[in-house]
Amino acid sequence: MVQVSSSRAPAAPVQMQLQPRSGRMQAVAPQRATAFKPAARTARALQAQRSGRTNRALVVAAANGQLRVMIAGAPAAGKGTQCAKIVEKYGLVHISVGDLLRAEVAAGTPAGKKAKSFMDNGDLVPNEVVVEMVKNKLAEDDVLQKGWLLDGYPRSGEQAEAIEKEGIRPDVFLLINVPDDLLIDRVVGRRSDPETGEIYHLTFKPPPPEIVPRLVQRSDDTEDKARNRLRTYHANVDAVIGYYKEQLVEIDGTQSMDAVFESIQIAIDGAAKKMQTA
Repeated sequence: MVQVSSSRAPAAPVQMQLQPRSGRMQAVAPQRATAFKPAARTARALQAQRSGRTNRALVVAAANGQLRVMIAGAPAAGKGTQCAKIVEKYGLVHISVGDLLRAEVAAGTPAGKKAKSFMDNGDLVPNEVVVEMVKNKLAEDDVLQKGWLLDGYPRSGEQAEAIEKEGIRPDVFLLINVPDDLLIDRVVGRRSDPETGEIYHLTFKPPPPEIVPRLVQRSDDTEDKARNRLRTYHANVDAVIGYYKEQLVEIDGTQSMDAVFESIQIAIDGAAKKMQTA
């Protein structure tokens, strides 16, 4: 049993439930939402510690800046939303390998030049090139000081093995679980505003009526393509989490966004406490 505390109201207990099919643990937040203070970056976390407004595990994590978090989930599982919340509260450096790849190519780094040669030929960038980029990013001063959030990587057992050989391991591995049918509904209903970049959903986040005519749907946000992406995801995810059984916490992604983040906080704060006592 894990207790989540709030400065405004006592939180209901949150259980780590054993999933019968996978045999893995899953954090499930209570139905009643709990109020949390936003943006616990290092300086603010230390200030809050002095006034007794935040839990000690969060302060330790923010102060020593060494938390290492991996997050995974199928397309449309809500990783993007939760990554933004994690970065805001814990001050970790968000690392998306896709963004990192594009940045390295644009900057003309040695790894970026290697990657560009494969991309120009329409080939997949080899794991060793991507791992080199990830290693270089993790060695940067701000990442060493703040800790990191590795988003959606590794995506296969081969990639997990490659970064394992480089000593890259998380303190906690978050896996957001959402049933396939719900994921399909989330994907096919997505629309983006080309003028603002805002993402809407026709059911879950309806756009203002006046902008509907200009909204666009991504070419791969169709049911057939979404199901193909899900097949690829399911074919690889078990191999990935096999490397992180001790760090794995499964999150019920069917909850509200706030409840999902509450479950994530439980997992990250638990990892911070382990670091404190290690």
